Amino acid sequence: MASKTYDIGYASGVFDMFHVGHLNILRRASEHCRVLVAGVASDQYVEALKGSRPVIPLEERREILGALRIVDEVIVDHSSDKRLAWQDRNFDVIFKGDDWQGTSRGRRLEEEMGALGVDVVYFPYTLHTSSTILRAYISGEKIARRLG
Repeated sequence: MASKTYDIGYASGVFDMFHVGHLNILRRASEHCRVLVAGVASDQYVEALKGSRPVIPLEERREILGALRIVDEVIVDHSSDKRLAWQDRNFDVIFKGDDWQGTSRGRRLEEEMGALGVDVVYFPYTLHTSSTILRAYISGEKIARRLG
């Protein structure tokens, strides 16, 4: 958990089918920085990453995030390499869900951000709601639910 207050914080995600898990991480992040920048993944980046485009188009996801009082700025994130986002908009800390913590992608993020002097802070992942679960529910797919 973040114990200090940062100047500029960054929370990135797809933010597709905006739900309480998205709200939770943004709310927690906003409590630990003076300015919260939300990075929303471009449609092309999501398609390359997940194999399908988001349900909600980029411009609508940007509009939703921009309407939140807890988000001060919204930028488009084009890559899994968060150093590129940092080059576009410097930040002191990046906030992620704790599903990243202890994973190879989390360790890589910590190494890359640490080299820039940026902290990585993890917040609890909302287990019962995710865009993947919502998409599966809507399409009628059966998925294995993540259990803590």
